[in-house]
Parts: sequence; C-alpha cells; structure tokens
Amino acid sequence: MSDCFETSVLIVDDHPLFRKGAAQLLGLDSRFKLVDEATGGSHGLTLALELKPDLILLDMNMKDINGIQTLKAMREAGVESKIIMLTVSNSEKDLVAAMRNGADGYLLKDMEPEDILNKLNGVFLGQPAFSDEMSVLLINALRNDKPTQNMSEASLTEREAEILALIARGKNNKLIARELGISNGTVKVHVKNLLRKLNLSSRLEAAIWAIENDIKR
Repeated sequence: MSDCFETSVLIVDDHPLFRKGAAQLLGLDSRFKLVDEATGGSHGLTLALELKPDLILLDMNMKDINGIQTLKAMREAGVESKIIMLTVSNSEKDLVAAMRNGADGYLLKDMEPEDILNKLNGVFLGQPAFSDEMSVLLINALRNDKPTQNMSEASLTEREAEILALIARGKNNKLIARELGISNGTVKVHVKNLLRKLNLSSRLEAAIWAIENDIKR
C-alpha cells in the first residue's frame, strides 16, 4: 500500500491493556489509522464484516473464541483484510494452524515496537510478516509437511469443497464466482484457504488432488 494512503486497522484482543498499547503503537506511524477495537473473537468478526479494514491484528488466546477459530470464521465469512496474528504464543502448532486458516503473518508481542511497525508496513509490499523466531519454525514445519491425504483430514468447508470441484473442472476464479453467485475476491480467499488446508501450493496440484480423491459437485 502506498505511503500516501492510510491503512485502516482493527485490533482484536481481549486484554484492554494490550489494546491500549497497540493503539499507541499504531499512533506512532501516520500510515496507520485505527478504526476500532474488538474485545473478543465474536466482536472482532462483527466489526471486520462491518468496517472492512485493510488490516486486522488478531490475538491468539481469547476467552470467547480463540484466534484460530476467529480467523477461520473471518475467512469463511469472506473477510478479505490482511490478518496478522499478534500474540505471545511461539508454538509451532499455533503458527501452522494460523497459516493454514488464512493468516497473512505471525508476530510476537515481545518484538521491538519499530520491528512490528516495519513488518506491518511490509505486508502491503508483499513482504512476509513473521518474527525471526517464527520464520525459522515455519520453515521447519514446511520441510516436514506432507499433502493432506483425504477429505476428513482436510476439514474443508462445504463452500471450499464446491470450489475445489470447480477448479478440478478447469474453471478460473471469475467463472467460479459467476457460477456460485459470489465475488471474485471471496473465491480468492476460499482458494487460498483450501490450498493451505490441503498443504498444496498451486491450483494444478489442487485439481489433481480433487480428481484423485473423486471430489465432484
């Protein structure tokens, strides 16, 4: 995103003190504009759909629904915002779950403030938003990762399964959007999510996987 535009930001965290700190951090950079703060995952989903922010900072451990559940709900609802997990959890399991469910980055709360701001700005330039520690974990996780073997393991939503079947039939995002009556952007989100869940890197691999697993619509 160009420096001449403000990046609208929604904070989703159930700790008031951290929300205050995050708001103060964003205030140090004129490229960011805080549009609202959500006190939990359910509240965050409501505000994300209402405000359509450019960027969402999402905590992992929340009392109502956790960060992964919130992230999954947002992506399934068609939220197209960049979503960065900002958390104290340095668990590889949490990191991999976040990436498979559509996160655009994973930052730790104990990072230096200027490093967090630099990572957030880099997201809109196509740069990865990971703390150094989590980058190493992600690389190791990907090295050990294997394609998901069946539908039950993949946990695809009904919509994702529909789109996967259409990909197998050779349809592009525009044709899929037209057939299902949804936006092209929503199709992109679903494709991104299903590729992550299947541990695949391309539409071609997804098409082959769907044919091998007899996925039909």
